Amino acid sequence: MAKKEKFYTVWKGKRPGVYATWSDCKAVITGYTGAQHKSFSTFEEAKKAYNSNYEDYKGKKNSTPSLTPEQLIKIGQPNSHSISVDAASSGNPGIMEYQGVDTKSGKKLFRQGPFREGTNNIGEFLAIVHGLAFLKQHKSDRIIYTDSRTAMSWVRKKNCNTKLVESSSNKSLFDLVRRAVKWLNTNSYDTPIVKWETKAWGEIPADFGRK
Repeated sequence: MAKKEKFYTVWKGKRPGVYATWSDCKAVITGYTGAQHKSFSTFEEAKKAYNSNYEDYKGKKNSTPSLTPEQLIKIGQPNSHSISVDAASSGNPGIMEYQGVDTKSGKKLFRQGPFREGTNNIGEFLAIVHGLAFLKQHKSDRIIYTDSRTAMSWVRKKNCNTKLVESSSNKSLFDLVRRAVKWLNTNSYDTPIVKWETKAWGEIPADFGRK
């Protein structure tokens, strides 16, 4: 299946504007403090957003629901008393990072990376565990949203079942994986980990906008 085309609006960056590729967008926001950017499925949406305010789009989803009205009603709306986590990897393996945000506001709560050699599944796994530890530390009863069933399964089994081989290039990442596995095996938690319904709600708020 062909990758869905996206356009990127940059409100604040080295050169604000609308960009047709993530690499072009990344070039003008990397290293810019307070950069404001977001992805859209069409050029028209991106251009309209550029001529509006970033705050009007912050935290909103761009994907068009592909479910029936009955299915949407059954699924309902996401629980705003939550955090959302996600990861992004440029290649498999490739440069990987992950983050967690407040679902309602999109405020970034934590971010790790980039790591030189990782996979998206490892990032999704680490993001969930980081989220669990974050919520436990803050004595929060919020839930966690993730769009990765694989990572949810790994967390349930308390093991990162990756096929990536450890090497000198990714030792620091595997050290973090070992810490995450140890945390799961030495800590208790009652935080629900819930699958984000992308077809109904659009991209997860923690999405890096690179799909």
